[in-house]
Amino acid sequence: MQVQNAESARLCFARQILDRVGDKWSIAVIHSLGATTMRFTELKREIEGISQRMLTATLRTLERDGLVHRTVHPVVPPRVDYRLTELGLTLLDTVCDLMGWAVEHADDIGEARAEYDARLTDQQSS
Repeated sequence: MQVQNAESARLCFARQILDRVGDKWSIAVIHSLGATTMRFTELKREIEGISQRMLTATLRTLERDGLVHRTVHPVVPPRVDYRLTELGLTLLDTVCDLMGWAVEHADDIGEARAEYDARLTDQQSS
């Protein structure tokens, strides 16, 4: 019984991790950082549509999970750099593959959505 509970707890925690690293902003941050170091403003410019508040929250969560390292430089004005940690770098290839898949199949997904919406509209009209 304890083994089953321990396995269930590990799976639950794994789902929480997937929720975190699988959301659109985390994927965008990991993909944008890649193997380089970037400042907050560079990331904000790179990731279209992300608000300052959302970027801050995403970076904090990724830092907490050990995927992003934050370096504060003692200069005026303050300068903060972000980079993927070794753990974060282990996720980079997977994120790049996922982004590549999404780009490659965007037209297919668009067509499938249009077909679905047309069928739904036809069913509602009947």
